[in-house]
Parts: sequence; C-alpha cells; structure tokens
Amino acid sequence: MASAQQIDGGGTEPATEVSEDELFDVLANQRRRFAVHLLKREEADSVAIGDMAEQIAAWENGIDTAEITGNERKRVYTALQQSHLPKMDDAGVVEFNKDRGVVEPTPALTDVDVYMDVVEGREIPWSDYYLGLSGAAVALTGAVWLGAWPFTLLPEMAWTVAIVVAFLFSALTHKYYTAEMKVGKPEEPPELT
Repeated sequence: MASAQQIDGGGTEPATEVSEDELFDVLANQRRRFAVHLLKREEADSVAIGDMAEQIAAWENGIDTAEITGNERKRVYTALQQSHLPKMDDAGVVEFNKDRGVVEPTPALTDVDVYMDVVEGREIPWSDYYLGLSGAAVALTGAVWLGAWPFTLLPEMAWTVAIVVAFLFSALTHKYYTAEMKVGKPEEPPELT
C-alpha cells in the first residue's frame, strides 16, 4: 500500500493520494464511511476517538449522542481502535495516533469528495435517467423534423426550448441531489438522510 512516502531523516510523510481500490475498500464499511463523514464535517485538525465513537454510535442507533449507552459507545470505540482506524491509516486517508487517541485527516482525505448514488425502492440511477431523457429528446427531434402531427402545432423553436428546459431542470435536480449525498456536507451521513 502506498500510504506513506520515505522522507529525509528516516521518517514518513502521509501520501497525498489514495488509490481508487484503497478508497473503495475504506468506504466498504459503514463505520469507516461514518468516520470519513465526521472528519470531513468537523473540518478540524483532529478528532478524539472517544468523540468519534460517541457520534458514530448515535448514528448507528438512530439516537442523539446524549442517549447512547456505555456499551454502545464502547463497542464502536473498540472496533474503531482495533480495526477501522488502523485500516484507514494504512490506506493513507487518516493519521491515527493510538497512544494519544486522536484521528487526523490527511490531505488525501481532504481531497475526497465522495457521494453515494443511493437508489432506493423504485428509483432509477441517474445514468439511466439521462439515457432515457436523451432517447426522448432524439425521438421528439425526429418527430418535429419529419413534421409529424401534433408536433407541427408548435414552432420548432418551442420544441427546442422544451428539450433544453427538460435537461436544465434535470441537471439542477441532479446537482441538488448529489450535493445532499456528499460525504461531510449534510449534518448526518448521506445513508441516514
């Protein structure tokens, strides 16, 4: 793993980039996604592992931090300390100082703007939506070009405006949706909203 680079004096400095595979591996676990979200949301130089465990336990249980039990907090704390934070440290997205109980984001984490294209129930992915919208625009353009009725009732420019408005509205909706799904932006992680 390319999580650190050798520097003069025998020490290491954190990597500034994380490979896509390492990033997907880090984000494959909900607690690690919650940790990434918390670090990006806080925008602090460091977060105490106890504070992190408390917030993650609250998110996992769907309650306020004041309501979590000692067992819920301890379970998350232990998993973070023994498994998740060392894995994130190895990947280069955080610097985990186990002795001090502190987690610090690295430049690699700061540059990660991940969003989740969460598709629930009967929703369709955005890529399929845009493919369908493009197909409809091609069909409409063809019908107007061929002069098919009822498309001759409006001028060609009206149909052009309709297509542009449909894509503009879709793009604005997509932008809003992905902004809400970015890790670290909303108050809660995207998968809880």
